[in-house]
Amino acid sequence: MTEKTEEQDGMRRLYATALELGPLVLFFAANGRWGIYWGTGIFIMATAIALPCYRWLEKRWPVMPLVGGFFVLVFGGLTIWLQDDTFIKLKPTIVNCLFGTILGGGLLLFRRPLLKPLFGTAFRLTDEGWRKLTLRWTLFFFVLAAVNEVMWRGFTTDTWIASKMFLSFPLTLVFAFLQVPLLKRYWDGADNPFARGS
Repeated sequence: MTEKTEEQDGMRRLYATALELGPLVLFFAANGRWGIYWGTGIFIMATAIALPCYRWLEKRWPVMPLVGGFFVLVFGGLTIWLQDDTFIKLKPTIVNCLFGTILGGGLLLFRRPLLKPLFGTAFRLTDEGWRKLTLRWTLFFFVLAAVNEVMWRGFTTDTWIASKMFLSFPLTLVFAFLQVPLLKRYWDGADNPFARGS
């Protein structure tokens, strides 16, 4: 891979990350200024704009953001229509349980690590590596669902919203970082990017 191609790939990943995080950041900002119903409405609009942009950037529909976006539209719409913020608070629990169930079901029922078709273009792992990575993410999705349940049922709306940025998001980053040794160990090929400098 040439230096120019690597730079373009890095910029594309940066734009993709911005498209995934942008609606959430706008939700936080709008909620802080105008409240959860305005925040939810802006979250819906930003998500509806971000998904086609992601499709244009990546030349494919992103499975996980697409599923998450569908639930944002449905549960966000119910939140605004019924003026009941329970729906938007339930959304992370349902989405994380759905992802955990799909990934876990793929492993248990079909012996298929379903992360491989999702991220096989980004990572080249052995079958054992894909199985272990899928199992770890399966369990982590259920942890995120449990954290969301504790935060929205046991604390105020403002605390629940803050937990998205200051608890769930950092937990996800730390968890993803902790998978680097697994990626390094089970990389399939000599061009292991995680082994550089080690």
